[in-house]
Amino acid sequence: MKRILGCIALGLATMVASAQWSNPSEDIPAYNASAPTKPLPPVLSGDQLTGVYFSHPYQVTAYKMAAAIPAVLHQQPCYCHCDREMHHNSLHSCFEGTHGAACSTCMREAVYAYQQTKKGQTPAQIRAGIERGEWQQVDLVNATM
Repeated sequence: MKRILGCIALGLATMVASAQWSNPSEDIPAYNASAPTKPLPPVLSGDQLTGVYFSHPYQVTAYKMAAAIPAVLHQQPCYCHCDREMHHNSLHSCFEGTHGAACSTCMREAVYAYQQTKKGQTPAQIRAGIERGEWQQVDLVNATM
């Protein structure tokens, strides 16, 4: 029993000690540093924005915003970390299917990117804001185009 408790204590101490050397700023999800050089896959639109994944108006609004700025979304990371499990290469990937409608992180980031684009921000400036977590303040319910 003492051995088991000792191993658990050692494991916890190792985790705590190694955390000080991790750098959260290096944990930026996948994105593309420049504008696309070839046509991107389309964002879902029209009749595709119906059904179980689109039960709230803000879900449709987020997709319409995403469709309006595909090159900008191509240059943004997605902090739901769908690049790890779903192999997405940018925020744009989330809106090529229904993943974006089921994920508040994706929707908030897309709405943020749209709003900042309308304010004249560049994709690089928008990415910096996303990395700082500014998208977390987006109110999806009241988002409008």
